[in-house]
Amino acid sequence: MLRGSDCAGLRRRRQRQAGLTLIELIVAFTILLILTTMAIPTARYQVRRQREKELAEDLRDMRASIDKYKDYCDQGKIQSQNPDAYCYPLTLESLVDGVQLSNTISGNGQSGKMRFLRRIPKDPMTGDANWGKRSMQDEPDSNSWGGQNVFDVYSQTMDKASDGTPYSQW
Repeated sequence: MLRGSDCAGLRRRRQRQAGLTLIELIVAFTILLILTTMAIPTARYQVRRQREKELAEDLRDMRASIDKYKDYCDQGKIQSQNPDAYCYPLTLESLVDGVQLSNTISGNGQSGKMRFLRRIPKDPMTGDANWGKRSMQDEPDSNSWGGQNVFDVYSQTMDKASDGTPYSQW
């Protein structure tokens, strides 16, 4: 059986061992800080890679829509909106709004409109749906749109990819 002084000594020892010391807390927080510092660049890299994938996919979709419009116009399935457009769309919005098909009968419930895009996607790099455009008459590396037609689209961000190429040249 324990005497009263032994019990008091045992209680004091347990109280001293009950919590963490300041040194232990500093070491634990330092380890967490180091791990967090290592994780942040990895997370940023993953976000950037996801935006790059979205950009490539959006550009591919819009360019495929422009090409499909051009093919339909060349085949006579749709009428060119302007002779100076060389069978390219005048705006990106016309790909979304749709173009009247040639030689369709609209009396049977068909609208006779062909839509090439569901919506104009937002540029993942700028967060805006305002894309850079080039017309067929513009220089291939031009940053200003002549306005005659939409031959190509590109991102308007000035940022560069991890390989050093500007996103505007994708």
